[in-house]
Amino acid sequence: MCGIAGIFHLETAKPVDPARIRLMTDAMLHRGPDGNGCWTAPGVGLGHLRLSIIDLEGSAQPMLSEDEADVLTFNGEIYNFQEVRAELAALGHRFRTSGDTEVILAAWRQWGVGCLDRLNGMFAFAIHDQRTQRLFVARDRLGVKPLHYAPLPDGSVIFASELKGLLAHPALRRAPDPQAVDDYLAFGYVPDHRCFVAGVRKLPAGHYLMLERGKPLPAPVQYWDVDFSKRARGSVADLEAELMHHMRQAVASRMIADVPLGAFLSGGVDSSTVVALMAERSTQAVKTCSIGFDVAELDESDYARRIAERFATEHRSRTVSPDDIAIIDQVAAQFDEPFADASMLPTFRVCQLARENVTVALSGDGADEAFAGYRRHVFHHGEERVRNLLPQGLRGPVFGALGSLYPKADWAPRPLRAKSTLLSLARTGAEGYTDAVGVTNYAQRHALYSDSQIKALGSYRGEDHMIALMESAPARTGLDAAQYADMKLWLPGDILTKVDRTSMAVSLEAREPLLDYRLIEFAATLPDAMRVRGGQGKWLMKHAMRGTLPDDILYRPKMGFVSPIAQWFRGPLAEQARSIASGSALARSGWFNTARLSEIAEAHISGRSDHARLLWQLWMLDKALDRVF
Repeated sequence: MCGIAGIFHLETAKPVDPARIRLMTDAMLHRGPDGNGCWTAPGVGLGHLRLSIIDLEGSAQPMLSEDEADVLTFNGEIYNFQEVRAELAALGHRFRTSGDTEVILAAWRQWGVGCLDRLNGMFAFAIHDQRTQRLFVARDRLGVKPLHYAPLPDGSVIFASELKGLLAHPALRRAPDPQAVDDYLAFGYVPDHRCFVAGVRKLPAGHYLMLERGKPLPAPVQYWDVDFSKRARGSVADLEAELMHHMRQAVASRMIADVPLGAFLSGGVDSSTVVALMAERSTQAVKTCSIGFDVAELDESDYARRIAERFATEHRSRTVSPDDIAIIDQVAAQFDEPFADASMLPTFRVCQLARENVTVALSGDGADEAFAGYRRHVFHHGEERVRNLLPQGLRGPVFGALGSLYPKADWAPRPLRAKSTLLSLARTGAEGYTDAVGVTNYAQRHALYSDSQIKALGSYRGEDHMIALMESAPARTGLDAAQYADMKLWLPGDILTKVDRTSMAVSLEAREPLLDYRLIEFAATLPDAMRVRGGQGKWLMKHAMRGTLPDDILYRPKMGFVSPIAQWFRGPLAEQARSIASGSALARSGWFNTARLSEIAEAHISGRSDHARLLWQLWMLDKALDRVF
């Protein structure tokens, strides 16, 4: 697990100053405290930071092939490297090290771009082929590991694991992208097809770039996608057995490490499943850790403790106050771009706790996306059944009229928010689901924007990309399309970004076995009824774990990490809420109607309205503006 950076000149082989590479890697030192390296040649430079996990004494990077024709800088882990290594050895390749880095070099030499089909892991890497003067850059299938890149005026392309690595290069022009601001307010994060800094791009998950001297910067090429258009056949017992096989394989492959290894344990279905499968395979007590809260309705530590006792883990728990305001600046700074998922704070705390005892921690992330585990999936599935019964021409006017008349009740449990449901049913499935996952809708955003920002955006609307994804998804049903869009936008943009930045901030490697691509491919073939049934998501996964996990773990309501931001903005952060409208970087940006921002802050502080999520979004945007520009 590491940080990488590099420079490649597309037009001519200009010299690359090693000091520029080191500036870029120095900006990300938290990603690799165990070593660093820099390699340059005419027209190219590669940098690397190392957090040692496998082959602790060897596998230094950037790594050259034995004949020095290929050079690699690599962030991530290849979980099946031993099998690939054996295959390559049988083909005549020789190895000097015992890690996975050299295996990538040999796989590139043997199969070229086809090496990506052989590698199962989380990765972002760049290989310079000195024979052809090409730079091959690739990112893993689901986007667990990040990669940012940007063309510069001098004809070079720079890349780095984090945006801060690019920002360290003095030639990168810093200007905000107004469309990224709209995306951020729509979803609470900047999706991978956009970047807060204009001109900077993120290599999409499951894509590669082939940079070649003398040719222009190419578009990314997709080498993998998840396909929801096929359906598995078989009984519940057969599909359950296949699911367990994939989960066991995924967990086992992620338990390979030459450093202390453990797991996050919240006491929910996903993390409990991972810990159960780890305990099944391990000859020693699994090291687990959890964060508890000193507010009973937010605290899951008792569930975590019960799972720890059930599987005899070496468990550590720490209770923190939800009012953990002291770390906000420290954590927000890890994200570079604005990031409004407030669960980043407790996620950072659990990573800190894990790092005290282990260097690698397995998490349960990915199961909700793979098996339709979010409540919004269950609601969407139900709404789609209604949409399939009534044509759009009837639904639009009838449900639209009813929705406009029904009183708004955001305070009520979702099933009682009939207004939201009625308005959703009046739209297409893609439009309804996109609205359900959004944070600040189009009308709310435009009521906040200044005239100049509205003019700059024109017809642009952050939601349109997600709607288009759902409408063109390789899918059979609306549920398929919703999960597909989540995997393309929400998963890499929010969940995996949050885990990568908070874990790397403390030099901890987080691994997500439930995002093994073979498991994801299998889950995408499950009929809807194997994912959502009886008002429950993740139906087959829960059914498969019955007996291994107790029912009150499997079927209890989903909690997740939360922070009491509504109370913060009425108490210790009230002045920060007011400052958003005056004197802040955000107020000076010219993007917003500051009088409207002030009204929103005062309405929340007084208790007349709840604008906590919007105020948090705006505050995180303000902090990002200060940091980046």
